[in-house]
Amino acid sequence: MLTRRRGDISFWYADIGGLPQPRAALQGDTTADICIIGAGYTGLWTAYYLKKADPGLRIVVLEREFAGFGASGRNGGWLTGGFAWAHEKYLSHGTPEGVRALVAAMNGTVDEVISVAQTEGIDADILRTDELMVATCPAQLARMQADVAQRNFWGEGPDKVWEISQDEIRARVDVPNALGAMVVGNVARIQPAKLVQGLARVVSDMGVHIAEGTAVTDLSPGIVSTDHGQVRAPIILRATEGFTAGLPGARREWLPMNSAQIVTAPLSQSTWDKIGWQGHEILGDFANAYCYCQRTREGRIAVGGRGVPYLMGSRTDHRGTPDDETIRRLIDILHRHFPATRDATIDHAWCGVLGVPRDFCATVGLDRKTGIGWAGGYVGVGVSTSNLAGRTLADLALGTDSDLVHLPWVNRRVRQWEPEPLRWLGVHGMYGLLNLADRREMRLGGPPSAVARFANWAMGR
Repeated sequence: MLTRRRGDISFWYADIGGLPQPRAALQGDTTADICIIGAGYTGLWTAYYLKKADPGLRIVVLEREFAGFGASGRNGGWLTGGFAWAHEKYLSHGTPEGVRALVAAMNGTVDEVISVAQTEGIDADILRTDELMVATCPAQLARMQADVAQRNFWGEGPDKVWEISQDEIRARVDVPNALGAMVVGNVARIQPAKLVQGLARVVSDMGVHIAEGTAVTDLSPGIVSTDHGQVRAPIILRATEGFTAGLPGARREWLPMNSAQIVTAPLSQSTWDKIGWQGHEILGDFANAYCYCQRTREGRIAVGGRGVPYLMGSRTDHRGTPDDETIRRLIDILHRHFPATRDATIDHAWCGVLGVPRDFCATVGLDRKTGIGWAGGYVGVGVSTSNLAGRTLADLALGTDSDLVHLPWVNRRVRQWEPEPLRWLGVHGMYGLLNLADRREMRLGGPPSAVARFANWAMGR
């Protein structure tokens, strides 16, 4: 077993021939109608919808590295409009009807992203399929059935989310010990770097100024200071997701959670005959420390998971380079779910960060007094959520009184993370307990572990 390549941002860039040619940095002081910090999915979708609404807007997007450097170019390629957060937590800022409206809005993101990609000529290997969340022990099966019931209650009906039996899941993908699965319909598999690079090209062609290699050093109402000059704008939108902790004064706002992936070399047809997976579904499991997988365009398997979840002091990785222990854990998951891959070569391993609020629930908003807005905290489902966030930020910035600006995630604030070393101890303690719970559940075969319930309760999930 050989890991041929580590880091270099992600395999997805190797798949398209390497990193993009850099755009120019900011050339001194300038002004704009709207300044966006961060050129990932959120910032680019926001710029796209702003320009569609008002082509005359002067928009500057500031990016420390290059467009798509972060999670937008490193994620698992899941375009799924499912609701990934605790529905009840949004009741603190809304009503049950509002939460159901947010669920419906999330469900619509898949069609919206695909429609824009088709209209704008973005080739991102988009393939409509299903999401399969597999249960491989009784405790996972119980969690799966509870999740199906919860999602159905909040508006993702049986035509969107449903349960299938052991025989039905094994007929789709031959995952050993599978007892059943939750199916989420109307999702898609994508190549994430192709999507973000295509989107960057589109908004640049629309007249949006994307300044790469430009690090933000300070942020205040009406002014963004960088290492290449200042941008003065009445509206400033922060779209930095997992890199938010690197901004002045934001170290404890969203925690940068590490996630990592490996990808195999293209598998032989005889291997695929053993695995199945002819529907190219995106696939995960109901382990407490869950995984996410896809069958790629050219017949590889990509497997992702948390690995080492958090670095002290909200530090981030070095250009996507993962550690040996994380790679080992991901290979174990690959072999456990797909035993036919035991002799397969691991072609690439990489990692990145995603933004996690203190209550593990995404948010978007705009402070009218300061003119500063934000979006993020997607907790791993940013491919779809960033589109809804971009549309919402655009409406907030333009003062449009749309249905989107009244959804209960808008202007919802949560408390900050604890100072170090408490947040490091908390996150590592939580994942230690979740991994312990998974081992106990697989070994004992009983109901969901109380250890996992305690870990999630203690961390506010």
